[in-house]
Amino acid sequence: MPRKNRKCSFCGRSENDVRLMLNGLDSCICDRCVEQAYNIVQENLPPWEKDSGVADVKKKPLMRPTEMKKVLDEYVIGQDEAKIALSVAVYNHYKRLEHNEQDNDVEIEKSNIIMLGSTGTGKTLLARTIARLLDVPFAIVDATVLTEAGYVGEDVESILSRLLLAADYNQSLAEKGIVFIDEIDKIARKGDNPSITRDVSGEGVQQGLLKLLEGSIVNVPPKGGRKHPDQDYVHMDTKNILFICGGAFDGIERKIAQRLNTHTVGYNNVSVRHHVAGTELMRYVQPQDLKSFGLIPEIIGRLPVLTYLHPLDRDALKRILTDAKNSIIRQQIKLFEMDGVELEFAPEALDAIVEKAVQRKLGARGLRGIVETLMTDLQFNTPGSDTKKITITADYVNEQLSKSEVIAG
Repeated sequence: MPRKNRKCSFCGRSENDVRLMLNGLDSCICDRCVEQAYNIVQENLPPWEKDSGVADVKKKPLMRPTEMKKVLDEYVIGQDEAKIALSVAVYNHYKRLEHNEQDNDVEIEKSNIIMLGSTGTGKTLLARTIARLLDVPFAIVDATVLTEAGYVGEDVESILSRLLLAADYNQSLAEKGIVFIDEIDKIARKGDNPSITRDVSGEGVQQGLLKLLEGSIVNVPPKGGRKHPDQDYVHMDTKNILFICGGAFDGIERKIAQRLNTHTVGYNNVSVRHHVAGTELMRYVQPQDLKSFGLIPEIIGRLPVLTYLHPLDRDALKRILTDAKNSIIRQQIKLFEMDGVELEFAPEALDAIVEKAVQRKLGARGLRGIVETLMTDLQFNTPGSDTKKITITADYVNEQLSKSEVIAG
């Protein structure tokens, strides 16, 4: 087409009316029509194929391990060993990403993490807090719903579908995210020896997780669920995704005790047995104990950072009630404050709540259930009343909890 008096073949504007005119074989298109066509294409694409519109996200300066632990201390009470191990592993992981982008001489491998601890000790809270700290995509997955490919349940690739969703389908961002796999102990194989029959929700799932943990290109169904032959997949690289696994590993203490107390010769035998029996066995956990519990050696090797969380004692439970930045008591005070009511807890009431939580053996998770039970009647009757101040006493705590236990019984 002659360069003089060119007109857009789509809208008819002349070259003098637009900023840019693109010449084709027998036609032209102006910059306005190009922009409009791009918007129409984006509107009709599925979310996982859309251009995120984010060029290079401005990188936040990486927090040092000591700074990470300081922030974790505000939200999670105690568990210093786990916090230090988690802070160091996460710091090294993201420092590794920056290093590998600049220097190809030495490729540093990632260090996935496995955390052991009884229910309610703070495993999920630690992982969620560290992800919020770093402002990276974060997904929590329950390992109990995963099955071997082809069986009823979810394929292991669905883990990455959730991470992709958390990143708003920005694949490059999702490939630098964090995945927390909870209840990892529930996919332990049924015996220490390889099974002859199929273990579709145990060893089969562990085998499927191997390629995710070590780093490989995985075909991910963007909407989650089952794979279909005609489905479009997102090809995700997992080498820069940090996996944090957590589990209660109920009964692993027996495996640890068996390993520690195997000395049958020597004068120290009795004293060693007595010493080990009187301490927290979980602190002595080793990779071979995980193998005895039912994790396959290959998956243990891909989780090099092993840490544990202490069972919570009375002092820790009381601090969780009151001192944590997002503590249960502060949440209740805020809820009543919204209704113009001042709420306070007597020290004896807090002791009574903690005592009941210790009896129920549910850790910090049990504290919320107890407090919610206590506050139900007050939350029902107080809004709209003339009450301006409420003080929770130990007698009120015992009365409400005994009432609920009688009903439950």
